[in-house]
Amino acid sequence: MKLKELHIRWIGIFLVAILATLNDGDDHMAETPLWFHYAVSLCFTAVYWNGACAIIFFFRRKFPEISRTKRRLSLTALSVIIWMSIGGIPLKIIFDFVSWKDLMTMEEHVRYIPFNFVVAAVVSLSYEAFYFFEKWKEQFFLYEQLKNQQIRTQYEVLQNQMSPHFLFNSLNTLTSIIPEDPNAAVAFTEKLSEVYRYILHNKDRELVRLDEELDFVKSYLFLLRMRYPDNLTFDFKVDDKYLQLTIPPLTLQMLIENAIKHNVVSKAKPLHIAVYIENGKSVIVKNNLQPKDSLEKSTKTGLVNIRERYRIMGGKEIDVITSATNFMVAVPLIDLLEEKDLKLA
Repeated sequence: MKLKELHIRWIGIFLVAILATLNDGDDHMAETPLWFHYAVSLCFTAVYWNGACAIIFFFRRKFPEISRTKRRLSLTALSVIIWMSIGGIPLKIIFDFVSWKDLMTMEEHVRYIPFNFVVAAVVSLSYEAFYFFEKWKEQFFLYEQLKNQQIRTQYEVLQNQMSPHFLFNSLNTLTSIIPEDPNAAVAFTEKLSEVYRYILHNKDRELVRLDEELDFVKSYLFLLRMRYPDNLTFDFKVDDKYLQLTIPPLTLQMLIENAIKHNVVSKAKPLHIAVYIENGKSVIVKNNLQPKDSLEKSTKTGLVNIRERYRIMGGKEIDVITSATNFMVAVPLIDLLEEKDLKLA
């Protein structure tokens, strides 16, 4: 992008210098050779154009957000007008176009203001239009990335939940409890429907509130408890003040599913999963580490999937910590109000 802009800029400088040479009726240059006239025009054009670019790029770095376009454009235009008024003074002195006495008068600086205003407006708006278009393309590309990642996540979760293995286990559990406890069978069926309802309802959302995700996970865990009544325990410690924060949907479910898939769950080795908040910034999913000797076939995309969604949404990182006895994943909580304030700042 920078090389392309630089090439266009210098081609433009040479072309504008030619036009300035052909249309300039300045008395200072009336008796000078054409090549010298062009060289002078080239010097002035290069100084003005490169100086204006430096100003434009400075304010882009200072106020890069689309939400600050008005401030960036106003300051850019004002600064370019000032630059067009004073930027060529050293060259005017070098080429003896003005005297020091002329520079002390307001007339020398005021007479070019209308022209400088038009030039500043054209230059600023041209560069800003190009910058805005590039930013729009960048945001559109990120949106498409996130959308595609959500589709892949959606497919993976639905594939895991709808697999014959999952349905077979769920139906086996349901069949075994119907004669023993019809009420429990009804509750199991209701929770199973809640799990699928949540997945279908949130399949197109980028973020969900933490309380929504926790309610969903508890329905999911209800099904797991039926399969592992004495072998699987859970501990939730989430203060109410964090429930309005958000995370990508199905994040906690995928982490819990990974813990069960990769660890032994038995009476001799019960699996304990804890979900809690750390420093008010991350939600932690932690389990005791007791890896299976032989793992069932896995796509190994769960953590990669979560990490990629966070990267696309703003460069946030998840932390994976493994010790001799525990496996822990920390996923950032997203405060939508705070994110909005940062964008407007």
